[in-house]
Amino acid sequence: MASDTPPGTTVDTPSTDKSGSSTAINALIGAAAGVILSFVPFSTLLGGAIAGYLEGGETGDGLRVGAIAGVIMLIPMVLMGMFFMMFFVGFGTGGAPLAFGMMAIFMLMLGALYTVGLSAAGGYLGIYLKHEL
Repeated sequence: MASDTPPGTTVDTPSTDKSGSSTAINALIGAAAGVILSFVPFSTLLGGAIAGYLEGGETGDGLRVGAIAGVIMLIPMVLMGMFFMMFFVGFGTGGAPLAFGMMAIFMLMLGALYTVGLSAAGGYLGIYLKHEL
């Protein structure tokens, strides 16, 4: 079978697994789903799975888009958490503001680990489901 390309040239063939949409759009869709479903336990896992399923590709692609979706999800979740913390605990005017600040930083780090970690795992799960379904 003859080919129209000269010998020694490479032809870029698009991956058949990618859906054609960008990683940023897929991460935004997954993050929006995770925030909307925030009343459901492990919503960050679901958001990452949606982003990974939409992304397609290899497992590394799923981990990357899931982590990006998790970082995007982290912003409104931190803002909601800060609002509720100030509403229920107060502004920290009395007592030890340093201890309050250290507790807030610890909670932010733990929340970031939960959100981004589960979202990245969800991205991996989404890629797995895309290949299996």
